[in-house]
Amino acid sequence: MIQIQNTLISDDVRDNFFVCNLEACKGACCVEGDLGAPLEEAELQILKTEYKAIKPFITEAGRQAIEQQGTYIKDWEGDYSTTTINDRECAYALYDERGILKCGIEQAYLAGATSFKKPISCHLYPIRITKYDGFEALNYDRWGICNPACANGANLGVRVYQFLKEPLIRKYGEDWYGELVHEIEHGDAKA
Repeated sequence: MIQIQNTLISDDVRDNFFVCNLEACKGACCVEGDLGAPLEEAELQILKTEYKAIKPFITEAGRQAIEQQGTYIKDWEGDYSTTTINDRECAYALYDERGILKCGIEQAYLAGATSFKKPISCHLYPIRITKYDGFEALNYDRWGICNPACANGANLGVRVYQFLKEPLIRKYGEDWYGELVHEIEHGDAKA
């Protein structure tokens, strides 16, 4: 484990390769799984506030699901996640002309309609954050649908922490990311 401030980072984040390969997986992470994307509490209000700007960028089925269930749901464990369509794909997802699922929130962001890029859990994937009293644990989430991303990362020589530089900085800041890189490349945690 690597410790940076109040976070513990799994060695897998340092050691494993990963670069999304949407051509291969078709954005399956937006459909597969038990729930929608995990949401942080601060993101709940953002979704409520920004929904009007995001709405034109999602499907009719997604809009209907959100109008029926709300902009987010609370699961059986008391955690929040994005609304889903018939307990399958994220209500904010849409297929592009090639049949690849994309994030409607991110499409709205790219079009300048909102300043919210997408839920941090999506941006950080394949890292999942577990919150504990006083610290957070960052773990690499292995999922078979991401095997093409692992192979792509290995071919390109890009490790998980490198691929996720932007979202890690978004979540924890430049200084934190700089400490992580220094620890991985020069610290005792080097493999």
